Parts: sequence; C-alpha cells; structure tokens
Amino acid sequence: MSYAGQMLDAYPRDLSLDARMLTATLDALIECAQACTSDADADLSERNVAELVKCVRLCMDCADVCAATARVISRQTSYDANVARPLLEACAATCTSCGDECERHARMHEHCRMCAEACRRCERACRDLLTALR
Repeated sequence: MSYAGQMLDAYPRDLSLDARMLTATLDALIECAQACTSDADADLSERNVAELVKCVRLCMDCADVCAATARVISRQTSYDANVARPLLEACAATCTSCGDECERHARMHEHCRMCAEACRRCERACRDLLTALR
C-alpha cells in the first residue's frame, strides 16, 4: 500500500471521500508529478531539445499542478469541495494538454511515452474523483 493510502488509513476521523478513490487519485497525482519532472529533465538532455520546448514547459506545469493538487486533497480536516473541485478540474485539463504533447514525441522518445501514460492515468483519476464530488 502506498504512503498516501497508509496515511488515510491512519486518519483519526471519518474521511469526506471514499478512501480507495482518494488513495488512487493521490497515487496518480504523485506519480504524474514525478513522471513529468523526469520527462522534462530527459527532454532537456535530448539532442533535438529545441523541438521539445513546449513539452518541457507543459511537463513542468503539469508537475506543479499535480503536486499542488495532491497536497490540497491530502488535507481532510475541514475539507472543502469548493476548493478541491477547481484544482481537480485544472489538473485534469493540464494532464490532457501535457499528455497530448508527450504523445506527439512518444515514438521517438520512450520517456515521453511513459509521461503521456502517467498523464492519462492522472487525468482519469481526477475526473473520477470529480464525479464522486458531484
């Protein structure tokens, strides 16, 4: 079990959201942030880096948005869906843009393929949690 899941299991009060869904979303957010950070770094090491500038930028943006979203939805005390909802929406949109850009480079760069996969997984997890919030 991930640390996110372990921490939610140890939470001393009832959770506002389904623990399994929240854990899956947190895991996807954290993994996507890491994948995007690694992909941006790998892009910067490629010989054709000028062709990857947009990918680097979107990966950095996506990593930041995913990390911020994970931090906010990890906090369950006095949970406010009105704060979490726009973050999850922004994260899903950012993951879509980043995933699309990474897919453009996936045939030539394995790190872009893996990042696109992480973005798609995170996008789905954010959208699933948004549906549960409605």
